[in-house]
Amino acid sequence: MTKVIAHSLFTDFDIDLFKAGKHFKLYEKLGAHLTEVNGVKGVYFAVWAPTAHSVSVIGDFNYWTNGEHALNVRWDSSGIWEGFIPEISKGALYKYKIESSINGVITEKADPFALYCEKPPHTASVIWDLDYKWKDENWMLNRKENNGLDKPYSVYEVHLGSWKRGENNSFLSYLELADDLVNYVKETGFTHVEFMPIMEYPYDPSWGYQLTGYFAPTSRFGKPQDFMLLVDRLHQKGIGVILDWVPSHFPDDAHGLGYFDGSHLYEHPDRRKGYHPDWKSLVFNYGRNEVRAFLISNAVFWLQNYHVDGLRVDAVASMLYLDYSRKDGEWEANIFGGRENLDSISFLKEFNEVIYSNFDGVQTIAEESTSFPMVSRPTSFGGLGFGMKWMMGWMHDTLEYFQKETVYRKYHQNDLTFSMTYAFTENFMLPFSHDEVVYGKQSLIYKMPGDEWQRFANLRLLYGYMFTHPGTKLLFQGAEFGQTSEWNFEQSLDWHLLQYDFHSGIKRLITDLNHLYKSQPALYEKQFTGDGFEWINYSDHQNAVLSYIRKGNNPDENIIVVCNFTPVVRENYRIGIPKKGKLNEIFNSDAGIYGGSGVGNSKSLKIESISYDGRDFSAELMLPPLSVTVYSLT
Repeated sequence: MTKVIAHSLFTDFDIDLFKAGKHFKLYEKLGAHLTEVNGVKGVYFAVWAPTAHSVSVIGDFNYWTNGEHALNVRWDSSGIWEGFIPEISKGALYKYKIESSINGVITEKADPFALYCEKPPHTASVIWDLDYKWKDENWMLNRKENNGLDKPYSVYEVHLGSWKRGENNSFLSYLELADDLVNYVKETGFTHVEFMPIMEYPYDPSWGYQLTGYFAPTSRFGKPQDFMLLVDRLHQKGIGVILDWVPSHFPDDAHGLGYFDGSHLYEHPDRRKGYHPDWKSLVFNYGRNEVRAFLISNAVFWLQNYHVDGLRVDAVASMLYLDYSRKDGEWEANIFGGRENLDSISFLKEFNEVIYSNFDGVQTIAEESTSFPMVSRPTSFGGLGFGMKWMMGWMHDTLEYFQKETVYRKYHQNDLTFSMTYAFTENFMLPFSHDEVVYGKQSLIYKMPGDEWQRFANLRLLYGYMFTHPGTKLLFQGAEFGQTSEWNFEQSLDWHLLQYDFHSGIKRLITDLNHLYKSQPALYEKQFTGDGFEWINYSDHQNAVLSYIRKGNNPDENIIVVCNFTPVVRENYRIGIPKKGKLNEIFNSDAGIYGGSGVGNSKSLKIESISYDGRDFSAELMLPPLSVTVYSLT
């Protein structure tokens, strides 16, 4: 086997950018790249290991022999080791054998920039390329029109390993999902799919939130190009793709980023900042330039090479606070005496600035559960720069309310109305995610009180309220048909439930709610501003009824929403109306096609010149039990 040939993809400018933490396409330089040098085909390797005494590429092409293919360290103090090895081809397995110059420790590491990895539990990196012919030109050209903050955004959250299984409980491949999943999402009307982490991870029970291969889609379901096909097919059907992204922590597996070159290279050296007690994992050193460049390059990589339309950033709260999940004495205040992690805040701002300045029509979404201010406000205004933030307070308050027996709800209406006091302080997404249906929390249907009929009526009411409340929407897989068991990552959803009317009715309801959301501009054009919402009556505690107006850019397209949170039919229920005309019932969660009782209103209701709810006009409605009814105003 030919020895290593001196070769580099780096320019001096690349090195300057890397050291400054401003090189955001490091994946084009670091890692393993199929190339040709002096007419000879092979692979150029480059790895960052500044405290290494030596670095060798070991693999199936040299019988995993240390020293056979030793890389050369650059002269410029960048800490990058590199070299070209001839005659290695696509599909070869490899790792880096690194001897530390500090303590002589020898580590054997997967490539941090590997494009493809061995199928777990194997841990080697695989020589690969990203060659693929995309067919989603129409989506990419018009993405801004489909992916903007003033557009309908209904997200279906998916765990690829458990959405549906094949024979003998085997995983479906990316290619199989490109048929089954894509057609299903199109049928149910969701505008976006959010994949729980698909970057390579070693441990199934982590659900993908403990990453070791940041630049490689997991090989559990196929090759990188197979995942590209899945994204491509979704785009061809007009469906956007969001990836869960985890810059908050990483596992300490021997082949991963931890203690990479015998030093704390990627993780913070101070355990009070570099170790996460909740997840028993390591925390990135956000103050180190090269680490910031690694993470931002990774975000850019997925948007650039996999045509991803958005990144949902996991566990942002854990990044913002130095005392997150830490007791007194386990954390150190910042230079101003506060608990905010200044390095992390600076990193998140830069991440958002780079993404929004380089990609048109994409979104970043923060899973952030605290009251940290201006998470979804531009960095130029002092915000973190995210496009949206999960509305965790709304989720908790709403589920707490719905779990109460209906007879007690009149005493707790504030659980619902409170959200409107802060609904427009951020660009909120309303999430019913995987976190709400695991670890003994029960499925959404079994959070609902009452007999079987009332459980399903309550669930239909919950979804109707969600889709008419300001903000974008997210539902976890199975919620759309009333999955009864808690989510189990080791098996398929309970698809057999769709043979039962109540469950198929929930699926039809979600399909129609998605259609309603997309067809009524009043539900999305001003979903993040107070101009898009107006209470009609929020104080009818006794009847447990809420009524409100949703507004769009055209006042003639405004709609009226009435929610009845009890199983009592309310006849001749009067609400105030802003103008003369007619009300037309356009949605009723109690309709028989959904499994409801079929109580409702005639297609057209007369608006009378009778003052009510502080308005000059009013109308009498029939409120079905445990229902949401929606009306157009003509």
